Amino acid sequence: MAETKDPLLIKRYASRRLYNTETSDYVTLEDIAGFISEGREVQIVDLKSGDDLTRQYLLQIIAEHESRGESVLPVDVLTDLVRSYTTQAQSMVPQFLAASFEMLKDSQSKMMENMSAIPNPMAQVPGFDALQAQQQAFMKAMMANWPGAASGPSDDDAATDGDSKGEELDEIKKQLAALQKKLSGM
Repeated sequence: MAETKDPLLIKRYASRRLYNTETSDYVTLEDIAGFISEGREVQIVDLKSGDDLTRQYLLQIIAEHESRGESVLPVDVLTDLVRSYTTQAQSMVPQFLAASFEMLKDSQSKMMENMSAIPNPMAQVPGFDALQAQQQAFMKAMMANWPGAASGPSDDDAATDGDSKGEELDEIKKQLAALQKKLSGM
């Protein structure tokens, strides 16, 4: 669904059915959650009174996800939210939550940008260099045990020699290098 600046208008009928004014069909809470996940702003209004019911339905969507075990909000946070409705700190909570979620969104997008900018994101994992060095040492040890690998002809000799063993060895070396490259990419 294309993003627009205007929120998607959903009207609630007296029967409590939700009507998508863009597509002229009825929608469910799950549909609305999908629109929001796709980046769409949604506004839900009561058809008869014109009251904005968006907050009520968004809370209902969250409650349904939480009841299915898709926990995002720890009990401590929920408890503090309930407490905030009964204290003087109530006026600070919405601004704090909005700022916190904005920081979270910014951090996630920066992290994704950084991950896509790195040719091999695994290179940033602590200990990756040591693991790669171990792989190279293992490959060298394996190659040392193969007949002719350590004392065999060099690449130049094999190319001019035309020796089938030298060509096979070159092919094996290429395959091992390709495998090592794949392993490093993991």
